[in-house]
Amino acid sequence: MFTFLGFLVWLTFFDKHDFILQHSYRNKLSDLKHERDYYIEQIEKNKTEMQELFTNNRNLEKFAREKYYMKRDNEDVFVFVDESNRLLSESVTGKSPE
Repeated sequence: MFTFLGFLVWLTFFDKHDFILQHSYRNKLSDLKHERDYYIEQIEKNKTEMQELFTNNRNLEKFAREKYYMKRDNEDVFVFVDESNRLLSESVTGKSPE
């Protein structure tokens, strides 16, 4: 009886592969699996988006205009920004485009 109890205490706290460490490894493995699934989903989403962009010039132009504020030579682009959601260029330089 005491031998079994001593063995159980040894495995719980003092062994190289104790139960507490195994539990933390299982939790980390679970977190990594969820992270892997998230990235696989994002990769598939990006693949379909890239397929749409490279097969349809209208989608490519729309993407370039909306995401990177690109324009044609003969037109002007006005960007309206909410004060709570400033452009990245403003936060990097500290200047507003006024």
